[in-house]
Amino acid sequence: MTQTWTNWSGRQTAEIQEVVRPTTERDLVESLETAAKNGWSVRAVGASHSHSRIAAPDAMLVELDGWQGVLSTDAAAQQATVKSGTRIFQLGEPLFKAGLALRNQGDIDRQSVAGATATGTHGTGPTLGNLSSSVHSLRVALASGEIINCDATSGDLFEVARHSLGGLGLVVDVTLDLRSTYRLHETLWTEHPTSVFGRIDELTAATRHFEFFWMPKLDKCACKSLAETDADVDELVDNKLERIGWSHNIISSTRDDKHTEMEYSVAAADGPACFMELRDMIRNDFPELEWPIEYRTVKSDDLWISAASGRETVTISAHQDITLDDRDIFEACEDVFRRYNGRPHWGKAHYQTGAELAELYPRYRDWWQVRDSHDPDGRFVTPYLESLRP
Repeated sequence: MTQTWTNWSGRQTAEIQEVVRPTTERDLVESLETAAKNGWSVRAVGASHSHSRIAAPDAMLVELDGWQGVLSTDAAAQQATVKSGTRIFQLGEPLFKAGLALRNQGDIDRQSVAGATATGTHGTGPTLGNLSSSVHSLRVALASGEIINCDATSGDLFEVARHSLGGLGLVVDVTLDLRSTYRLHETLWTEHPTSVFGRIDELTAATRHFEFFWMPKLDKCACKSLAETDADVDELVDNKLERIGWSHNIISSTRDDKHTEMEYSVAAADGPACFMELRDMIRNDFPELEWPIEYRTVKSDDLWISAASGRETVTISAHQDITLDDRDIFEACEDVFRRYNGRPHWGKAHYQTGAELAELYPRYRDWWQVRDSHDPDGRFVTPYLESLRP
């Protein structure tokens, strides 16, 4: 009997044959045995927060809500090992009690650790990498049912495992590199875009985190900076535009309004020009757009298929209400991003082909070759992932 899966926004749906809800490692292995017996593809999901079809199952869905929790913390090594289905917001307090914190996290904290690392989820800050770059090691159940340990000594396999698109195996647990707890001073303000970009380098360098949401109807930027501080928590609670708190309580925001999203990454030096071209296009061609455009920065990394691979990066995100058609505006945005050699976020809407993606990532074909060598039957290749093959 088929069942229907939907993603967080409700925009993506899929019909599936079986749902597995593991609570033990043996459950994970048995799910792979069942899938092999029936010739099914396997897709694990956490929050299903991706806007693309990267999380969409085809036959077997492994739902990770029963596979959550912090397994261990090591304050001296500044590491923690967590079950793959653990949501990012569930990490804050357990890590805090151990004197630890994530180095950075995204604007939303609802995703599972496995899903966020698989898709390269990130926050903002020119000295801060995406979550995948904080992966120290993983344990992964391969299609054969073997559970392997995978870290930097594993060579090319680690390069696929830590940014896997869900295509290598079922992640059992993840060990993350962390840092000691820290407090952040948040400041909010609005500013015109031409003023923001008149001092964008200053704003980006002034604090640990800087970002803004450009509001098309108002042509204003809702800006936010987060500066590391030793001041007492909640010292500025009387000022609604400023607050101080521990990092896990400050970085992320509540985003309950259902929407679809496209995000592209461009070289940091191209960020201002790309944004201004996008702004002009939206004001001229889509003056009715009410949802904002988000602008953030990400540190360069060496991951094979990271959007920040090999270059300091600016990310620009467009949003649309789920009750409205997003295709025309997203295609128009993508036309602009393509002119700046933009790379799409794996968990958000885009229209790139596998051949086009191979031009954007020098190691993309290598990623597929390593993936295929560990899953020759394509157990973890859904129709959507197959469509991205170079």
